[in-house]
Amino acid sequence: MKPLDELLRFDVVDVFTDRPFAGNPLAVVHGAEGLSTEQLHAIAREFNLSETVFPLPPTTPEATYRARIFTPEKELPFAGHPSVGVAWVLARDGVIEAGDAVQECGAGLLPVTVDASGARITGGPPTIGPEFDAVVMAEAIGLSASDVDTSVRAGLASAGLEFPILPVRPDAVSRARVPLRGALPSEAQASGHVLVVAFDATTRSAHVRMFGPGSGVDEDPATGSASVALAVFLVDRGLLPADGHSGFTSYQGAEIHRPSRLDVEVTAEGGTAIRTSVGGRVVAVSSGQIAIPPA
Repeated sequence: MKPLDELLRFDVVDVFTDRPFAGNPLAVVHGAEGLSTEQLHAIAREFNLSETVFPLPPTTPEATYRARIFTPEKELPFAGHPSVGVAWVLARDGVIEAGDAVQECGAGLLPVTVDASGARITGGPPTIGPEFDAVVMAEAIGLSASDVDTSVRAGLASAGLEFPILPVRPDAVSRARVPLRGALPSEAQASGHVLVVAFDATTRSAHVRMFGPGSGVDEDPATGSASVALAVFLVDRGLLPADGHSGFTSYQGAEIHRPSRLDVEVTAEGGTAIRTSVGGRVVAVSSGQIAIPPA
């Protein structure tokens, strides 16, 4: 048995769900101050979840806490479900107060609101990237030209983390398959991921899947960073109002038996998104201790 000073406490929570064993599982590892990036990465690989988050003291007085977020393959500047999950755990444990806080992460200082059931995180700076060939991207994920929603131009968007976004017909989402990273078009090679979406403007709902083989995550059950990027994309493509506040619900994860619900909000001016946020519920699943990797 390791002595206590060689162990870190952790929690595992499910995010964007109201019940355990659904949503997106997240490891929250406490007390990692002083560990190197390599040690943090080793812990993330040990959990082997889509993301592991390490809450740390902030480096600026404007922030309430700092979050470092890792996939099994790399560190991310921002991700939605770790941001929602870590805020909820810290408030539950009394480390931060419920209500408004500020998370420091690679995407900057992001406002977060947390309550007893979950949290809502503001996305990073909204940006729209170039368009790309939708048919080539569709073929990379096992679909065909007839599956592409030709009424919406495929392209890149970001609200803290950039995503190639491929609009498809509603029946095509569940038929998509995990691509090999080497098979992804150049627009997705740098990030190693792609968001597939069917959006219903009448019900303001999206059925999405996020494939991330370049991050060591074949398919993510719920992707908050992709949801806020999608909000930026939908405003730009005229599927959400060009001005004022609007929102939609994103459903993800059913195909891999982890149904998730993400509530997304966006504020726009003149057809451009200027602010996004994503929120959802969080439930506790397990807790324990993990050894500190050797330096």
